[in-house]
Parts: sequence; structure tokens; C-alpha cells
Amino acid sequence: MARLNASRGRPQWYAYYLSIPLGILTAVLIVGLGGRHTFSPHEIATALLYLVLVVLSQAIVLSFEVRRHSVSVTVGEVVLLLALFYLSPITVVAVRAIGCLIVQLIQRNSIVKVVYNVVAVSLATTVAALISARFPTYPAVTPRTWVVLAVAVFAYSVISVVAVIGVICLVQGIPPVRNLVRASTSVLVVAAANILVALIVLKVLQGEPWSIVLLAGLTALLVVAYRSYAQFSRQHRSLTELYELTQQLSDAGRNGTLPDVLLGRVRELLQAEYATLWLPADGRYPQTLLTARVDSSGLLDQSPTPPMLRERAVADGTTVVVGPKVGESALRALLRGSGIKDAIVVPLRSGSAVIGSLEVVGRLGERAFFGPDDVRLLQTLAAHAAVAVENSRLVDRLRFDAYHDALTRLPNRRRVLAQLEEAVRVRTPGEVVAVLSIDVEGLRDVNDAFGHDAGDELLREVASRLRNLAPAAALVGRSGSDEFLVTLRLPDAPAAVALAGSLRAAIQQPMRVGEATLEVNVAVGVAVHPDHASEPDVLVRRADLAAQSAKQFGTQVHLFRPSLTARSSLRLELAADLRRALGDGETGPAESWAGNGGRADDAIEVHFQPMVALPDRRVVGVECLARWEHPAYGSVPPRDFVAVAEHTGQLGRITDLVLREGLRRARTWLDAGRELPVAVNLSFRTIVDPAFPRHVAALLNEFGVPAHLVTLEIREDSMVGEPERSLANLKRLADAGVRLAVDDFGTGNASLSYLRRLPFHEVKIDRSFVQGMATNADDLATVRAVVSLARHLGLVCVAEGVESERTVNLLEDLGCEVGQGFLFSRALPFERFEAWLAATRQEEPAGVHGETGAVTVIEPRNGTDGDHPTDGRWLRAVP
Repeated sequence: MARLNASRGRPQWYAYYLSIPLGILTAVLIVGLGGRHTFSPHEIATALLYLVLVVLSQAIVLSFEVRRHSVSVTVGEVVLLLALFYLSPITVVAVRAIGCLIVQLIQRNSIVKVVYNVVAVSLATTVAALISARFPTYPAVTPRTWVVLAVAVFAYSVISVVAVIGVICLVQGIPPVRNLVRASTSVLVVAAANILVALIVLKVLQGEPWSIVLLAGLTALLVVAYRSYAQFSRQHRSLTELYELTQQLSDAGRNGTLPDVLLGRVRELLQAEYATLWLPADGRYPQTLLTARVDSSGLLDQSPTPPMLRERAVADGTTVVVGPKVGESALRALLRGSGIKDAIVVPLRSGSAVIGSLEVVGRLGERAFFGPDDVRLLQTLAAHAAVAVENSRLVDRLRFDAYHDALTRLPNRRRVLAQLEEAVRVRTPGEVVAVLSIDVEGLRDVNDAFGHDAGDELLREVASRLRNLAPAAALVGRSGSDEFLVTLRLPDAPAAVALAGSLRAAIQQPMRVGEATLEVNVAVGVAVHPDHASEPDVLVRRADLAAQSAKQFGTQVHLFRPSLTARSSLRLELAADLRRALGDGETGPAESWAGNGGRADDAIEVHFQPMVALPDRRVVGVECLARWEHPAYGSVPPRDFVAVAEHTGQLGRITDLVLREGLRRARTWLDAGRELPVAVNLSFRTIVDPAFPRHVAALLNEFGVPAHLVTLEIREDSMVGEPERSLANLKRLADAGVRLAVDDFGTGNASLSYLRRLPFHEVKIDRSFVQGMATNADDLATVRAVVSLARHLGLVCVAEGVESERTVNLLEDLGCEVGQGFLFSRALPFERFEAWLAATRQEEPAGVHGETGAVTVIEPRNGTDGDHPTDGRWLRAVP
């Protein structure tokens, strides 16, 4: 017999729309049936036996799920067939209806279910009774009897299945046809088997009534065998489905469908109305709450499970089971209040940690509940699910780490290149794909002074500012230790340069790192597609070149131009040659040159540029400058080989070489009876080196040169924002008697407090102001202010870049004491400087262009002076 066991969704009273017409039809058929067949009193005992058998037959049940309903098939067909043979038709209908009513009341079904099931059973039984009455079979048992009874009982089964499917379609809508066919076929096959068994029983009873005892014994054995088989079959099916689930979870973890596969199979395996996966927020993973519902094709983002259940399971790390007779009373009350009849919540474990929960709610079937076997099955599924979740997260983490920077969590260079490849593939008219390369200067100094944790914090702060300030459509990434990339579409290259300027200004705002407040300098290079490149890696590389150029020339933002590629290639070729020019580290710098002024063909040598007292044109000192005459490229500009030295870690060796040679020549002049101070440029990294003051003292002792004859020049821009880091070393040098000078003053935004706090003796005015003071009122005002400031602080003022007598006159009027520039002499090798020095001693002090005597100097008005670039052309000295 098939009957309606559960109906949810639409209101259940919709079933009355079928109950009423079916009831009317049943009444009509019963009237026709009762007119020909009446109840006989001698049937009472048999009818009562039949009623008992009807109720007992409900104990043997096979369940089939159709959408949100469970169709139960019983062995009632056996009892019905016997009743149709032994009882009158009207008695069969009455007893069958009464038996169905008793079963429904025992199961405590709702009124609408009781009414519908009684009406449906009555209709099906009436049709079966009409068929058997139309072709009487009692008392003979012949093949004709078999056919009539089989047709009558099979008609009963068909009408019962149709009635159940009809109410399901009415209340819940039409289920998938595949499910209907599968469930109906199963019910009818079982009904046919029951009919065959009933005919065998009937034949046995007709042959020998006492054989019923043997039949009962055989039935008991069959029941035991069936239960054993059913248990084995269920275990085998569970193992098979568990294996299949494991395979599916493995595949789903790789293609991102893990929740769909997991929850769908868990719900099916446990015959639950809901299956839920809950993973709390963990690091970069947000909270996950997904539910599979029996009548939903997709996953829901909510769960009917009361949160207290999963919180209890996760907090205690134990399974929580709640049902009508299971679990704490408070939890059962909570469940009833939520409209749920039972639930199982199992914690998901990864090692000793609980990472979430797996839940099932509402066992399908009005009288079905989760049992101990279901708990064990869900616990096994949860163990596999936890492994699958962790593996899925591991794959996700590996994928994320492969394309993101671990420190800042920004996309890395590989991810940026992949994004660029997509961007340049689609050309949008009126737009360019811009790449901004942002180079944060001074990261190594921050690491050295405050530790790597401070450097990491600095980088994270820069990343945060870029993320917040870049346009929403931009991709912000980190491409190197102190390099960041920003890519996006913009109208043109000037718009990219403007954006680069605004980002640079924002990053350079003071930032708090630990206990210190830092102002970092930033260089930004810009390259755009299609103007500068079409390949993503070339585009990024050219933006990097532009950033390096911005850093070198001190500009805020630099747009790529083709000449930068040639210069970058040249620097790469110079890197190996520079190491050889410095002696490969096998000998000291001083020993890398030949005696008596000779040197190797491509060695670094030191040139000397005089500093002259402006009132009497007397030489009062020399600045020692490194020069490199490459055998293939000729004279290499200092800015180029210094940049190579910084990149390859050779700048310290160049500084040591220049300092040693300057002291050696100072010793030579002392031996000749002349005190001539020497000045050497230092990098910021050298200044903050704790060992540098000891090294200077050792060199002074080695060459026997008094400390007051040595001046160490520090660029102003290397001091801005971080004077504290160099203060200790500068004081140690000043205490030792070494003179200190601020080089290129006016370009680094140094404040008056820096000059007051730091132990400087000289201020060197940057050449850009000195060269323009004769024609530009602003430059003249700047020089006047610097000279006045130096005089009030008791500092010697040196003007760099002096190239005309007009400039000398203006400087003298302002009170500047010392000048340095092409008007007096360019930087010369030692022998030629000695010749120039001898000539100046033989003549009256006067403004002399170039060199005197046997030495000639090319004097380009836009050439190079000291270590500073002008128009980028390389110059050769002409004998």
C-alpha cells in the first residue's frame, strides 16, 4: 500500500481540494457496491482478524523519497488479497477504512492527512472490491481466481500511487518526472511481489488450514533474513556512497564546487531536509554559512539550525544531537521553538583545532528521526569534509601566495603582469594602459637603524596608502623589496604623470613607524601602452627604468623615454668593469694605481678641483672627485658609475679610494711645506655606519695628516627627515677635528634647526642657484639668504658652479668667502692639478679661464662640475 507520509511547503489543507472529490467518488462506488453485497454477521470474527492484520501490516515498511515527501510501501497487499477472497466486498471496504483510520491516529498525523489517507484508501479498496465482486472467486481457487484477485489488488496499488502523486503535485508542485517514475516503479514492483506472495499463502490455506503455522514460521525466518540483508545492504550502500563522496570531494576541492558536492551528498545520505556547512571567519577567509535544502537546486546562505547548537558543538568539540527524546531539555525546547523536529551538529576538526561544523536538520518522514547510525555516519562524513576543506584552503592559499606578496598582501609582479596582459590585449580608443613604478628610497637605512620589523611596517603603510588613494579601477601590486606597481587605464600619458604625482605626495606625508616619525622619499616612473611598449614585461621594465631615472636626477616623476634604455644597458655592461677598475678587491685602493701618477688603463682615479678664496683668488682647498676613463666608452659620467656602484655594493670602496688618495696627496703637500685641505663627498649610508669614524681616525693616523685638513661633505637631501641617525657619528668626527660641510645646500629643504643641531663648519651653495644669480632675482635672493644664514651661524660659505666674473662680484658683495667652479678650473688629475697650482703661484691672482701653462681644459658652459649632471654628454680631457 502506498500512502502520504509527509507534505510540506504549501498549506496542507490544499489536500482537501482532492479529498472532497475523491470522497464523493468513493461514496458513489460504495452505494453501488452495497446494493449488491451486504454485510453477513458470520463475518465478524474474520473481519476483526482482518482488522488486526491491517494494523500489524504497517510494521513492515519500505520507504521511498519523492522530493520533500516519503512514500511508504507496506505488505498490506497480502492482507487485502486474502480479505477479498474470504470477506464480502462491502466488509473489506469498511474494515480497510477503519484500519487505515486507526493507523493514522496512532501515528498522530494531522487531520488533513488523516482525512486524505482514509479517503484514498477507501477509494482504492472500493475499486478492488468492485473488480472482485464483478468476477466472484469464492470458494474455488483456480487460475481464474488468481487473475481476478491479482488485478483487483494491483488496481488498488495503482490508485494509491496516483493519489499520493496527485496530492504531492498539488501541495508542492510537480516534482522531477525522473523521481516520479523511479518511485512509482519501485512501489508497483513491490506490490506485484506482495500479490505473488499472497496467492501462495491463499493456495496453502486452501489446501491445509493448519499449514498456516508453518507459513508463520517461514515468515518469521524471512523477516529475520530480510532485516539482516537490509542492514548489510545499508552498510554496503553507505560505504559505497562514502567512497564516492570522498572522490567527489577531492575533485570539488580543485574546481571550487566543494560546498555544493558536500552538502548535496550529506543531505541525501542522511535523508535530511537540510544540510549545513559553517566555517567561522579565519584570517583572510570570511565566515561561510551554506545550506542545501531538499527542494532547492542551489545553496542557501542561511540555516534553520539554532546558532546555540553549533556554538555548543564548536566550543566543546563534541557532537550535539537533539530530538524529541534526545538531548538536553533546554535544547529540545529550543528546537521545538524553531519548528525543527531533530538535528545533528558535528564539529569539523583540523588536527586539534575546530574549524567549523557540519549539520543536518529534519529527518525526512513524519515519524522518522535521526538515530545512532546516522550520528556515526555524519561524524565519518565530517572527518572527510574537514580534510577536504583544509585541502581546499591549502590550494587556495598556495594559489593566493603564488600571485600575492606575503608582507603587504598586494598582488605580486606575476599577478600584475597577468593583469597587464589582459589589459593590453584589448585596445580602447582614447585610452592608454599606464604603469606606475613607485620606488621607496631609504628602506635599507630604516632596516639598519630601526630593524627589519620597522622596515616591514613602513612597507605595509605605503601599501595601505596606495590601496586607499589609487582609483578603484587600479591594480596596486608590490614588485620588489621597495618597489610598488600601479596599473590602470587613463586618457593619456599626462594623466598618468598627474596621478603619479598625487600618489607620490600622499606617500611622502610623515608616517609613524614604531616610536619614530619618518618622511620617506619616493621616485615614480611612468610608462604607457601603446606609446612605450606592447608587451607587459617590457612595459613594467621601462616604468622601472623611469623610476630609477627619477631617483637619479631627483625629479618627482619621470616619464619613460627611449634614451633611458640605452643608458640602462650601458650600466649593466659597466658593472663588471667597475669591479675590475676598483682592483677586484685583491689589493687596497691605493695600491691599485701605479706609482708616480701612473695607473691601470681602466682604473678609477681621483681628480682635484680647487676651492678659491674670492677676495684674493688664493687656493684654500681642493675637492677630491672620482673619475673613470673607460677603455671602450671613454670618460664615464660620475652619475652613471656611482649608480652602478650603489646597485652592486661598491660605493663604499669608491669612497675609501677617494679618501685614501686625498689623504695621500695632502701628505705630499705637507711634505712640500704646503697645507692644502682636502674635501671628500660621503653618502648617507657611509655617514650612519658606526665604524666609519674609527676608519677615518685610522686613515689620518696612517697618512699622518692633521684632522683639520680634511673636510667631509654631506648632501643636504640625505639629511632631511633623519638627522638623528647621523648625529652621533658627525659629533664623533667633529670632536676628532674633522671639518664637516653641507653640500648642495638649498635643494633638500633643510631647516635652520638642522644646521644648529648638527656640527657643521661649512655650507656649500648648490650650483643651480649660483649659476642663475646673475640673471634671476629669485636665485640671487636665495644665495643672499644662505650667505646671511651661514654668517650668523659662524659657518664658512662656499659657492659651487662659479663660471663668470659677474658671479664672483655678486658673491663678494654678499660676503661669500669661497668659490669653486669652471671660472677657476675644472677637476684635474693630480699631475695636471700640480701644474695648474704651480702656475697660479707664479702669477698674480686673477680670473683665469681654464688651465695655464702646458695644460688645456675644455670648458663647456653646460658641462659637468664635480659629481653633478648637466646635459648628459661625456667630456674628454684634451692634452
